[in-house]
Amino acid sequence: MTSYTLRKGSPAKTRSDAVVVGVVKAGKGLTVAAGAEEVGEAWGRKLRPLLSSLGFKGSVGEVAKVPSSGVVSSPLVVFVGLGDEKDLSPDVVRRAAGGVVRAVPNAATLAIALPADSLPLLSAVTEGAVLGGYTFTQFKAQTAPTTPGVGEVIVLSPLARQDEASRAFEQAQQLADAVNTTRDWVNLPPNELDPERFVELVTEQHKAATKGRGAPKVGIEVWDVERLTEDGCGGILGVGQGSDSPPRLVKLTWDPADATRHVALVGKGITYDSGGYTIKPAGSMATMKSDMAGAATVVQTLFHVARLGLPVKVTAWAPLAENMVSGTAVRPGDVLTIRGGTTVEISNTDAEGRLVLADALVLATEDEPDEVIDVATLTGHMVVALGDRIAGVLGSDELVADVRTAAETAGESVWPMPIPAEMSERIRGSKIADIAQHDWVRWGGGLYAAAFLREFTAGLPWAHIDIAGPSFNSGGPSGHVPNGGTGCTVATLVAHLTSRAGTATEAESATDD
Repeated sequence: MTSYTLRKGSPAKTRSDAVVVGVVKAGKGLTVAAGAEEVGEAWGRKLRPLLSSLGFKGSVGEVAKVPSSGVVSSPLVVFVGLGDEKDLSPDVVRRAAGGVVRAVPNAATLAIALPADSLPLLSAVTEGAVLGGYTFTQFKAQTAPTTPGVGEVIVLSPLARQDEASRAFEQAQQLADAVNTTRDWVNLPPNELDPERFVELVTEQHKAATKGRGAPKVGIEVWDVERLTEDGCGGILGVGQGSDSPPRLVKLTWDPADATRHVALVGKGITYDSGGYTIKPAGSMATMKSDMAGAATVVQTLFHVARLGLPVKVTAWAPLAENMVSGTAVRPGDVLTIRGGTTVEISNTDAEGRLVLADALVLATEDEPDEVIDVATLTGHMVVALGDRIAGVLGSDELVADVRTAAETAGESVWPMPIPAEMSERIRGSKIADIAQHDWVRWGGGLYAAAFLREFTAGLPWAHIDIAGPSFNSGGPSGHVPNGGTGCTVATLVAHLTSRAGTATEAESATDD
């Protein structure tokens, strides 16, 4: 288990196994970044020729490890590129910190002297270090060698002795822990995480998070099949009826006394998606354990917000089902009735996410929140449009803009997509039901799905975040993002809710005046 320490000190004199030094492109050459000036002074004029001999270009995330030979106190210096000095940002620093922690896996102590002379930069270094050190080894054989990892990470910052810096350092670790827990859940194999086990994990975390004096009060409710039936949740029941693992719905509530705003979060929780009778190709099933990433995201976001004590009410809804093939599975041509009475004709059983979200959205709107945000690994169309590292965001213009702003603050990538008027016509194409779940038109499928979801938002401010691309990384690790579950969007939602809490606090202050 890695420990993290915030310290004020000289990177040239720090006695750690390795020290991390940022390198930026400035003018016509390379120079050390802010925070590591003393290391640059120790090498003097020999630094640039050294980096040149290594072929080091200073590109963002580029790493070079060099024995210090006594030039500085640490025996190993790890140079990491930060790109152009004028483009330095918390996002760049976060990525760099994540990469270097992974590049020095066997250090007992690792001192990081990246730019950390402001609270955003300090938070970014800390988040990057915690996120970059993530590994998922739960199912590795006990006889295998222990997975290497840094024993202690020391973040060097001139702000280290300030109370605000200590709080930022602690909260950055907590946020990264929430992201890493999301990754853990997404990485669990489907035979270890069906809807019932998901509920158990939420319940266990709820018990731990609310235990003890001063712990936040978080409400929890669970819908079983009987209650889902009583409440008319035909979408969740229909998707889950083909599996031996019955569907569930979880609601978490953070409702502080000083809250003046209510945000509802809804996350898609398909614990495994075979596609149903519209079965997926074999290769496409390999990562379908990750189809519950949206549910994991909203659950971890709520627990983190409660831990922070943000003065904003948050409800998190996680509709859970397993989409399987059996004699009881829903069929193309079936008609399901969503809570509230809307009937939906099924054409594609592999477009199941919108069905479970529909029930949860209706329930969420019945609480009359100020706004609703859903997060879902919803459509391959969005991956085709935006690639596998950018999430699409659709919905009410003002809320979409606010989500984009939050994503920029969090260092995550989202891009706005439209819901054209003709999509409303397309979803009403069924001849036997109120709306059609799918229409097999190849073009604009992600936009169609968003138009479908909008039908269940009761006209409230609403944003839909399609994370089908960035929620799971099938390639190699990059920066602070590992292979497998990425935990994307937790940081964006936390940034958005922090902004909403700040707005509420400002409004309260204005009223007091």
